[in-house]
Amino acid sequence: MPIVCKSPTEIEKIHRSGKIVRQVLDELATMVKPGISTMDLERVAAAKIKELGAKPAFKGYYDYPCCLCTSINNEIVHGIPNDKRVLKEGDIVSIDCGVVLDGYYGDSAITVPVGNGHNETLRKLLKVTEESLYKAIETAKVGNTVGDVGAAVQEYVEAAGFSVVREFVGHGIGTKLHEDPQVPNFGTRGHGARLREGMVLAIEPMVNVGRPGARVLDDKWTAVTEDGSFSAHFEHCVAITQNGPVILTQ
Repeated sequence: MPIVCKSPTEIEKIHRSGKIVRQVLDELATMVKPGISTMDLERVAAAKIKELGAKPAFKGYYDYPCCLCTSINNEIVHGIPNDKRVLKEGDIVSIDCGVVLDGYYGDSAITVPVGNGHNETLRKLLKVTEESLYKAIETAKVGNTVGDVGAAVQEYVEAAGFSVVREFVGHGIGTKLHEDPQVPNFGTRGHGARLREGMVLAIEPMVNVGRPGARVLDDKWTAVTEDGSFSAHFEHCVAITQNGPVILTQ
């Protein structure tokens, strides 16, 4: 599929969706504590998305059953909310949310510590993963390449002693949730699609404490680390403009 560059009007529509996603995630982050189930988060998200006049992007997408993906500890992405998945002290939970408003999508993710009992490795994992996202965003400039974006994540993450997931990648976004180009979190500088004004990318580092390998569970959705190590996930939608990258999900 050709890469679609958006007009300023279209970018503003994605920004409106992105702001709704951010409101939902901000509210969910305040809820995260021991004893809360991932389905509690799902119910609040569904109500909030409806209240703000949007529709959930994930629910029904390839028959996915929920508004959120909630991935705990060694789950990388696409964990399905469930009343039986109760958060415990020392867990981390990645919350991924997408909405569609007036035909344009927004998509963002955060990873939140549960309680306070986290060791230095997990605190560093969350910090490095989020910082790697901003390193990638800094490189998302007209004339650079998708490889530059991926390399920015990979170099920062691996220098910190962690690994980047290969099987799941970021993507273009607009009138569809997933558009071209794919945006891996690894790569070679100068390689891949050239970034042009009007492109909008969902950049989303997925970072493991241990090795990069992933596998999908029998539910056909939940991706986990092969070695059982913890994983973190952060995501923003970013517009490529002549004045530099603009975050649309802040």
